[in-house]
Amino acid sequence: MWGRFGAAGLMLLAGSGEDRRVLMQHRAQWTNQGGTWALPGGARDSHETAVEAALREAMEETAVDPSLVEVLYTEVTAGPYPGDQWTYTTVIAQTVTGEPLPVDPNEESLELRWVPLGALDTLPLMPAFESALPGLLQAIHRISS
Repeated sequence: MWGRFGAAGLMLLAGSGEDRRVLMQHRAQWTNQGGTWALPGGARDSHETAVEAALREAMEETAVDPSLVEVLYTEVTAGPYPGDQWTYTTVIAQTVTGEPLPVDPNEESLELRWVPLGALDTLPLMPAFESALPGLLQAIHRISS
């Protein structure tokens, strides 16, 4: 079963104010809900925290070095569900330099792009991410104030 121990994604931010951007993944067609845009992420291994899983998955899918990432906040954006307590955790982080980092997509991505926060709603978002986005934007506003 995929994600038996839950799943996590990395909402990696760069810049500030009107110039703040988030690293987005245009999912390959063969992946679940392929063709949509979402955060890099995936299933947690049995021994991982949500933060560890999000950083590992982002490194695998984008080649972002976890040592260049500062974790700011975590939020459970799906679950827990009755019966198995499965959750999806979004890890909000920023680049340590404040600037977009170079990225290198793996086979799970059609494209990786640093997207302005205000332009996310112009992309065909993965439905689960789209439904979580308002709460995530509120969290970013809270931790940035």
